Amino acid sequence: MQPPIYYWTGITQLESRIAINGRAIGTGCPTYVVAELSANHHQDFERAAKLIRAAKEAAADAVKVQAYTPDTLTIDSSTRWFQIGKGTPWEGRSLYELYRGTYMPWEWIPKLKVLARDLGIDLFSTAYDLSSVDFLEKTGMPAYKLASYELVDLALVERMARTGKPLIMSTGMASLGEIEEAVQTARHAGAAQIALLKCTSAYPASPDEMNLRTIPHLSGTFHVPVGISDHSLTTCVPTAAVTLGACIVEKHLTLSRSVTGPDAAYSLEPEEFKTMVDSIRTVEAAVGQVQYGITAHEAQSIAFRRSLFVTEDMKTGETFSEENVRSIRPGYGLLPKYFEQILGRKAAKDVARGTPLTWELVN
Repeated sequence: MQPPIYYWTGITQLESRIAINGRAIGTGCPTYVVAELSANHHQDFERAAKLIRAAKEAAADAVKVQAYTPDTLTIDSSTRWFQIGKGTPWEGRSLYELYRGTYMPWEWIPKLKVLARDLGIDLFSTAYDLSSVDFLEKTGMPAYKLASYELVDLALVERMARTGKPLIMSTGMASLGEIEEAVQTARHAGAAQIALLKCTSAYPASPDEMNLRTIPHLSGTFHVPVGISDHSLTTCVPTAAVTLGACIVEKHLTLSRSVTGPDAAYSLEPEEFKTMVDSIRTVEAAVGQVQYGITAHEAQSIAFRRSLFVTEDMKTGETFSEENVRSIRPGYGLLPKYFEQILGRKAAKDVARGTPLTWELVN
């Protein structure tokens, strides 16, 4: 595994990057794109395997699965507290009913991990309780994800941190104070590699609630890599997030939205996912670095700049004036700002009309 990269903050030494399976993630690195399988496997192993192959073909860097059962998340109860209210795709169902119909059998995870390895794509998992962490540790997970809903479960944060694996935490609904508690808990438990994901925990999430400017604020506040977990219906949001410094993009992937399910409506189909990844790579190239002056491909455009040219034939000793020197295109002569300095000076040699003016021609 690549060693972590540190910088000095003036108070303590903190990481600016993490690494998953040797892949550096953070500022200056290519965006780490994660295909979230969630419940889009529809409890069909072959569909889950197809999703991983589709993620690879769509140029994702990783796939993420979820390790929970209905009993590790909640209890089977019909009281009103356990009924899902209005405003979500799961309205009218109980929590237990929802999770019973969406969880991934845990025995699939080692098999899917082997498949991902053979395809050359990372696979890691969200853990939802202590038992799932214990199970996932036996599979050799290279990293862990903490869902937004679990961010306030500090005992779980601590257990995941103690694995020593990179820990990616989503921050949907969390106040700045709650995020700070989770980050400090993880650090005190020994987590050396932490990343945060800006997340809006609405399904689907409206672009006007994404507040992407939070990304650089999180990065500057906690000095960790920051990305986005996006539940919007567009690829514009994650692409825009990259321009603001997101170094991880997590997006749901489905084979087809026509196959209904709790996550299908806000998931991308493989071709859409590939388009998103391509857009992210284009934006990365466009963001680049701070740069001024002529780029390699701009060199051919120098002809369209203005500069000083001799516009009439001149003899040695003749005076430069507004009649024989002009600021025109192309840009091979002295910059126009030197025009006033040239006026009244003498020609150092004979100069033909159309010659770019240089200091060697001026006495």
